[in-house]
Amino acid sequence: MPENRSLSVADPGPLGLAAFALTTFLLGLAFTGILKGTFPNIVIPVALFYGGAAQIVAGIFEFFNRNTFGATAFTSYGAFWMAFAGVFILPGVAPALGSNSVALFDLAFTIFTLYMMIGSFRVNTALSVVFVLLFLAFLTLTIGAFGSASMTTIGGWLAILTAIAAWYTSFAGVLNSVSGKVVLPVRPYSHSA
Repeated sequence: MPENRSLSVADPGPLGLAAFALTTFLLGLAFTGILKGTFPNIVIPVALFYGGAAQIVAGIFEFFNRNTFGATAFTSYGAFWMAFAGVFILPGVAPALGSNSVALFDLAFTIFTLYMMIGSFRVNTALSVVFVLLFLAFLTLTIGAFGSASMTTIGGWLAILTAIAAWYTSFAGVLNSVSGKVVLPVRPYSHSA
């Protein structure tokens, strides 16, 4: 019978949240018009290598930690960023998209984010804030992708707020870990009845 060895790893959550935050921040800046230049400019390489790859790595390590929520969230959003980047870098993909392809892609991730948001209510307040803002960002970006430029701009601002909340949650994870005590609160939910 194989020996049962447990793999001890650091908490991958702060890495996944940091990668998510930076990429979301840049996309929000692009959608609000603050990030100048031809879209997708800096967003695509960051989405591929940081938002995508780093979150997938974080998600895989969350599997080792037996954290279903973290594994599902980081792996899925990492794959989202890689797919997003792929639209712009894979030959022939962008020109072949139908008029509502981006809107339907956003809608699918809005639905996914909705049930992840509900799950986040069992983790902690800081993460719930990230997911509530992310759900609102995806919802408004979906409406924007169906043809409302003003909703795209609102979605960009919501993405920026989402990134700020994710950075806070990532920073809390790092700072609390290296301090050995709670320095930045995330307010875990009590699961007792």
